[in-house]
Parts: sequence; structure tokens; C-alpha cells
Amino acid sequence: MSDDLEPITPREAVECYVAHREPELSEKTLQNHNYRLNSFVEWCEKVGLENLNDLSGRDLHRYRVWRQQDINLVTLRGQLATIRVFLEFCASIDAVESGMRERVKLPEVDRDEDARDELLEPEQAEKILGYLERYKRASREHVLVAILWHTGIRLGSLRAIDLEDYEPDGQCFWLRHRPGTGTPLKNQEPAERAIALDDYYCGVLDEYIRFHRHDITDDHGRQPLVTSDQGRLSSSQIRSEVYRLTQPCMIGDCPHDRDPMDCEARKYGHYSECPSSLSPHTIRRGAITHQLREGVPERIVSDRCDVSPEGLEHHYDRRTDRAKMEQRRDFIEDL
Repeated sequence: MSDDLEPITPREAVECYVAHREPELSEKTLQNHNYRLNSFVEWCEKVGLENLNDLSGRDLHRYRVWRQQDINLVTLRGQLATIRVFLEFCASIDAVESGMRERVKLPEVDRDEDARDELLEPEQAEKILGYLERYKRASREHVLVAILWHTGIRLGSLRAIDLEDYEPDGQCFWLRHRPGTGTPLKNQEPAERAIALDDYYCGVLDEYIRFHRHDITDDHGRQPLVTSDQGRLSSSQIRSEVYRLTQPCMIGDCPHDRDPMDCEARKYGHYSECPSSLSPHTIRRGAITHQLREGVPERIVSDRCDVSPEGLEHHYDRRTDRAKMEQRRDFIEDL
């Protein structure tokens, strides 16, 4: 340990780092950094590392071995990458030796392994929307799934929409970056855009607003489009609803031989424990893949869903190479 270092606990160092990054990171990204670093703090407390000055390359190896027991390789790489950035900051405040970040070895991740394959397939989406159309038309649940599937937008974009952002006559709604009042967009101002809707989805929204939307404002005096009786839905509330609505037993039999009446995953707070439930991001991935399969040009999908062409190919496009070839053939034959 260098004599130039100043003693500091791991937890104090994380608090300093978070405060330092707060002005430049989105709320969601900052939460992710905090979560990843809390695991590191937990390990330090577990092994009795009270002064970050004492951190060594061997300690970092031990942390990696401890952490990789509970998470997959892709997640591990992301968490270690955050540790690297954190240690670079720590070196700047004399909390660890200079160059400590280089002692964090990132695992090699295959390109295909880094791209998740789970997605909502069109057939399942149609069944879920059919059920909601028949039994809960224009309900909040119907609106959540319908918008996510039809548009392919992110969860954070959905909760950011205000009542005034919806234009029934123009058949669209606007996505606006409003970080000062709690609804930032992931890619900030460049992600602001209008999203076109068709007659059916406008009809669902119109009915929801007229009959089921809570006429309420949020803590910032804004009127959210999708509401609870308390105000704007939180990200966790939307995520929980999606987990519940994508459980197979909502629309059919349980594929896991469970009795829905006794299943723990049917209880509030446990919806994600169903092996077949899906997250909002799998709806986004499924919606994007569906648009591409239907022949929507990649540039249109990229603009509509706010994803770069590279990100589209790497993270979202789940068409097979043969399917892509056949779609190209259709275009060529029409020339």
C-alpha cells in the first residue's frame, strides 16, 4: 500500500463515486452502477476489507470468483466493467493505487452469447392481446401490453408519456426527455420523437382515457397517460404487471404442472418467479423482430424504436439468416 493513500471504507468510496457521477448519468444508469457496486461492498464487508487502501489484485480476483457463482458471464462482465470505472475514480481521490483498474480482468464474451434470445413471439402476443380485448378491453393492462407490443418502445419511454403527449387526431404520441421531472429517456434529447399509432390502438387509448384512466397528476404537476390511483406508474409497477400478464396461465394451461390457485408466482411481488413470465424488454425485442420479419425497413424500425443499426442487429434482430435472405429475394423479385 502506498503511503500517499488516504484511508476510506469501500462504502464511503462508493458514495463518493455515485455523487461524482450523478450529474452526468441518467437516473436508471446511476441505479445500475449503485447496484453493481453494492455487491462489491457486500463482499468487502464479508471478507473484512475495511480500508479500500488495502485492496490488491488478488482481492479483485477473489471477488470475481465469488461473484461469478451467482450470475452469468455477460452480467459478470458488465459488473466488472463498472468496478473498473469505479477504481479509476478511486485512484483519482487517493483511495487505491494508480493502475488498480487494470488488475480487473474482464471475461471474454462471445458475441452471440452477449445478445439475449428471449422474446415475446407474435403468436403469444396475439393470444395475450386477444384475451385482454375480450375480457379487459381498454383497461390499464390492455394499454400497457398493446403499446409495448405495437410500438416496441422501452419501459421508461412508456411511463414518460403524458396525457398531453397523445394526439388522437394525429394518431400518435410524443416521447419527450424530461429528466427534471422524473421521466428521462435513455438516449436523452436525441430520443425525442413522435410514434405513429393505427386506428385500433388509438381506439383502445381513447376508451382507456374516457373510462378507466385515473384523472390524477404526479408529484411534478404533470398528467401521466398511464396511471394508478396514486399517480404515474413506477418502472417496477409496469414490470410487475408485464410479468403477471405474460404468465401462460393467464390465457391457458400452466406448462409447469402447477395449480394456479396455489402457485407462489401468482401472488403479488412474485410474478417474475414464473419460469415462463416475460419482462418488458422481451416484448420490445419481440416487437422489433416482428416488425423486421414483416418487412418493415431496418431504418424505419431503427428510428421508431430508438436503436442504432448496430444495436438492432446485435441485440434485437432474431430473424434467421435464411429468413433475411428470403425477404431480400422478395424485394429483388419485385424490381
